Amino acid sequence: MIYLRSALYIVYLLVTLIPWALVAVVFSIFQRGAPMYWLCAGWLKASIWGAKLICGVDYRVTGLAHLPSAADANAAVLLAPKHQSTWETFAFPAIMPHPLAYVFKRELLWVPFFGWAIGRMDMIHIDRSRRTEAWAKVQAQGKRLMAQGNWVIMFPEGTRIARGESGDYQSGAARLAITTGTPIVPIAVTSARCWPRKSWLLRPGLIEVSIGRPIPVAGRRPVELTREVEAWIEAEMRRLDPDAYPTPTEAAARS
Repeated sequence: MIYLRSALYIVYLLVTLIPWALVAVVFSIFQRGAPMYWLCAGWLKASIWGAKLICGVDYRVTGLAHLPSAADANAAVLLAPKHQSTWETFAFPAIMPHPLAYVFKRELLWVPFFGWAIGRMDMIHIDRSRRTEAWAKVQAQGKRLMAQGNWVIMFPEGTRIARGESGDYQSGAARLAITTGTPIVPIAVTSARCWPRKSWLLRPGLIEVSIGRPIPVAGRRPVELTREVEAWIEAEMRRLDPDAYPTPTEAAARS
């Protein structure tokens, strides 16, 4: 049943993505900025709704009160979530009250339809092979976007990490937050419980999204701030999904 439901979900994504992306590309000729963002976010909301309806993947969000409200248009934050699957990439625009600007690898622009649509949005796409140029672009565009009240989202682990594991937390998000004077918000996400890394087999269940309090950045150093973000996320992941992490006794027995 899981295989059938997952296959139906993939068909649903394709059937909805193609016309939606074509409309978005045409729409971008006449409108950019927030109208373009919310048009594309509509497909992402439909994708999350489809995952729930077809595959039984539901979600629960706690901590939204820690974020600036939709009415506070000029209050920027930098979101730093745990990254376990494709789900949170789709879900955050459906959850957050402000437009988001993802920092993502430019290869995604080459994906038919999906890449065409995000290429017309005000996002930050980088060439990871050129680290110095990539950081300069993130810094310049991040400043511009957050000055407009947009929220930048960066996955500090850089890539999707398997359930129960911790990746190598990079300091890029902390550096950008410090450079722009923007609070950084750690977020724990248990998406791999239902949508494993590098898989399109979705299992029914509940994904927990826990949003931490914004961390002030004044006077902080990037490495120190990154470690604080990592400590909060990893502790929260163990609280939300304890079955995925071995106890100290189990870990010692495996070593």
